[in-house]
Amino acid sequence: IGYGTGMRGSNRVSDTVRAGWAKSTELLQFAYDNGVRFFDCADLYGTHQIVADAMKGKPRDSYTVVSKIWLHPGGLPEKERLAPEETIARFLRELRTDYSDILQIHCMMNDNWKEQFADAMEGLEKLKQQGKIRAHGISSHSFAATRLAAQTAWCDTVHIRINSEGMNMDGPKDDAEARVKEGVEVARKTHSAGKGIIAMKVLGEGKMSDKPDLRKKSAAFVANLDCVDVMIVGFSEKEHITEFIENVKNA
Repeated sequence: IGYGTGMRGSNRVSDTVRAGWAKSTELLQFAYDNGVRFFDCADLYGTHQIVADAMKGKPRDSYTVVSKIWLHPGGLPEKERLAPEETIARFLRELRTDYSDILQIHCMMNDNWKEQFADAMEGLEKLKQQGKIRAHGISSHSFAATRLAAQTAWCDTVHIRINSEGMNMDGPKDDAEARVKEGVEVARKTHSAGKGIIAMKVLGEGKMSDKPDLRKKSAAFVANLDCVDVMIVGFSEKEHITEFIENVKNA
């Protein structure tokens, strides 16, 4: 189980930031104390320093930190996009760590990202060789982007949108069942290619917030997939954390 810090995140503001430093660090610490050791960040979310505060004093090898670089126009206050070497140096300062466990290129939406972001991929590979990144990959927002990741040796990990109801998933807009079926198929093939699969939108990006039965169903559905290594969920209250942990335990 992973803690996603980026609900409704853009321009370094997300629900984690909006909740306030005190509440968010307390939630992150509560999650850690209850066995959640995977924390998903991104430059877009503005949560690096909050996670660093929450993890202060905890053994660095006891938790995993993911972050993502944003290379598209918009989304960040700055117009320019610096080289990965400069950007990741800032990430590490904000996270108060010597390395990022996983560093991804954020929000790949088509099957030409490998050509489009070749320079960034090269920069991230250099950082991996230097030990500043342990794994790199992409956050995918299309099946085409994920299929390319499965064929790309550079790609170690992939974020994939998946849940039991097809909510906020890739695929045909008018057929939820087809979205789920294709999503599982693509995830399975990508995992079989040796890529680590991080499932996101497990609870439909908040669309199941008033549907406890669906939350239980989707948590069980994704937990039982043989092609998912980690599920990330955004939490805003302690009871959300304990409920999701319980749902996974009972899956």
